[in-house]
Amino acid sequence: MQKWAEQACDGYHLITQENGATLGYSPTSGINIIYEDGYAFKDLNRDGKLDIYEDWRQPIEKRVDDLVSKLSIEEIAGLMLYSNHQAIPATSYDISDYDGKPYAESGAKPWDLSDNQKRFLKEDHLRHILITIIESPEVAARWNNQLQAYVEGLGHGIPANNSSDPRHSARADAEFNAGGGGKISMWPGPLGLAATFSPAIVKRFGEIASEEYRALGFATALSPQIDIATDPRWYRCHGTFGEDPELSADLARAYCDGFQTSKGSDEIIDGWGHQSVNAMVKHWPGGGACEAGRDAHYGFGKYAVYPNNNLSLHKIPFTEGAFKLDGKTRRAAAVMPYYTISYNQTSQNVANSYNPEIITRQLREEAHYDGVVCTDWGITADEIHPGVHSGKPWGVEGLTVAERHYKALMAGVDQFGGNNDKIPVLEAYEMGVKEHGEEWMLNRMRTSARRLLTNIFRTGLFENPYLDPAHTAAIVGCPDYMAEGYNAQTLSTVMLKNHANVLPVKGKKKVYIPNRHVPAYRGFWGNQVKAQDITPVSRELASKYFTVVDTPADADIALVFIESPNSGCGYSLDEMKKGESGYIPISLQYNDYTARKARPQSIAGGDPYEKFTNRSYLNKSTKTVNKGDMDLVIATKKAMGDRPVIVSINLSNPMVLKEIEPYADALFVTFDIQYQVILDLVTGRSEPSALLPMQMPADMDTVEEQAEDTPRDMRCYKDSDGNVYDFAYGLNWKGVINDERVKKYK
Repeated sequence: MQKWAEQACDGYHLITQENGATLGYSPTSGINIIYEDGYAFKDLNRDGKLDIYEDWRQPIEKRVDDLVSKLSIEEIAGLMLYSNHQAIPATSYDISDYDGKPYAESGAKPWDLSDNQKRFLKEDHLRHILITIIESPEVAARWNNQLQAYVEGLGHGIPANNSSDPRHSARADAEFNAGGGGKISMWPGPLGLAATFSPAIVKRFGEIASEEYRALGFATALSPQIDIATDPRWYRCHGTFGEDPELSADLARAYCDGFQTSKGSDEIIDGWGHQSVNAMVKHWPGGGACEAGRDAHYGFGKYAVYPNNNLSLHKIPFTEGAFKLDGKTRRAAAVMPYYTISYNQTSQNVANSYNPEIITRQLREEAHYDGVVCTDWGITADEIHPGVHSGKPWGVEGLTVAERHYKALMAGVDQFGGNNDKIPVLEAYEMGVKEHGEEWMLNRMRTSARRLLTNIFRTGLFENPYLDPAHTAAIVGCPDYMAEGYNAQTLSTVMLKNHANVLPVKGKKKVYIPNRHVPAYRGFWGNQVKAQDITPVSRELASKYFTVVDTPADADIALVFIESPNSGCGYSLDEMKKGESGYIPISLQYNDYTARKARPQSIAGGDPYEKFTNRSYLNKSTKTVNKGDMDLVIATKKAMGDRPVIVSINLSNPMVLKEIEPYADALFVTFDIQYQVILDLVTGRSEPSALLPMQMPADMDTVEEQAEDTPRDMRCYKDSDGNVYDFAYGLNWKGVINDERVKKYK
């Protein structure tokens, strides 16, 4: 009795089955359909028989084992690759690979695969792809279908596991339109999600984001970033859930449950299904303790340091959060170690992905984690020099690229981020054969292959990796999801000050909103950034709330939007070119800063791959590129006199607020939201409810005195109303919030 029905869809065929798996396949891929017991199955390796891995009725473990047994070492090496950044269409990173022509001259459709993409899919057997820019949701869906049809016709028909870094950030100047939709729903940044102090909101974000991800063809999220941001200067604070281990653990658990758990009747096995998205939590064992805040990602630092021996605290969001989920998926599907050398925490000072004590002993054995471990991007490539975003082989600079792959494999890593080339993996395999014998090394490679294939099987990609472009266009950025994201933005905004209850503003007041000016400056990698004049809120949008005026003299209130201080990443290429070490302080204040209290920073025994082992910046100075933001607030207050000035600061790191707060009658901090939220709060259409996920330092002295590895160890700023800007502080219309969230976490 036939239990299946087939229909032609937009670019693929769909087979639905009574009490059986839904299959998607492409007529162009060359595979056939096998029929058995009235059911349909995809003959992915085109051998005319139903193999165990092709039989969706079989347990996933058996399917994985069967497929692994059939793979060549070249195919396993391909599974262990994770692509460098790919755009749709391939214009940003892959400019000349459409029949040898640039995309703009090739006549290719936006969803066509480039020659380079076809090459690494076919020749290198790569199946894990990181997508960055997409032209539109519909184009992404069509590109996904072309990609899946292409790999369906290769080898054993292993589908592509596409992925994305976080992509739900809001555009500050965007107006909310519940009926308009967009490219994707817009939510607060991770620090903003943390500021809600609500696991329920974070889980709901994960549920919505996972549905949008799958509609775009993404089955893996390179998130959440669950490092605890214990050094306030660290460049990547903005991507974390703040500095508190317990809050970060609770939000990590909620995030992973939201992304991974199947929806409705979608379940395939153990909570996984066709709407599940693998969560790759990062960065084990925690990257927030970067020495002096210098980030190892951008080539300005190498070391995580632990002056108070707090490495165990940094693992809490993993061991108590991402590895102990409430849902049936039980733990995050993958883990990414950080670039840093966790200095003097083990017997060898090498980057975490190269360290068997960090990966095999601490992660695999002590934390009982047996999912995929994928390196961060580019760690096996050669470094050019500090201050350049090139390779990051910290501690193993003297090894060859192949030797680095081998060392990471021996440490317990399964996959290499940012590598499209199978050759160094195969060379590493041969090194293992020479040292351990062929049987041992083959089993080592197959262990990683099992982990990698498990994540592809349990998200349903082997049965149906195809997308309906019309469904994608309807789901991604749909009005309901846009509305939920906007509401979360409102709940993420912290009111720090409301002097004399100046807010909410009643009636349609006359408002002055000055533009920001950011002068030209040198970027992180020596690139010149052009000067900008920024209009934070359009006149059209502001006019829906206020009567907009052009000068402070005509205004009832002023509303000033600024960014937190930006002094760079603690390294100066100009200093380096003068023969200096290049290390300078990272400042969290707008005014020029000279470090008078910096601790010595020198690795005992020296570093043979650094010209300078003393990385101290004592008595050195730095400037912020946006000191004009502070000047704008002061000038606006001077012009307004006794009339209220309301300041909103988009915060990427904790900052020294004593330069700003005295000039603000009301003060908000935001975390990558639409500025329209501030208009809603100022006018009382919404009430602030968020809490600080990080401490605000009293001054730069306390920033220098705090320990890189220790949360909540700063003297906090006390404002002119007597309120202390500590962790879990925030105001609503009644005053200082002291609800159940505060009682639980503070």
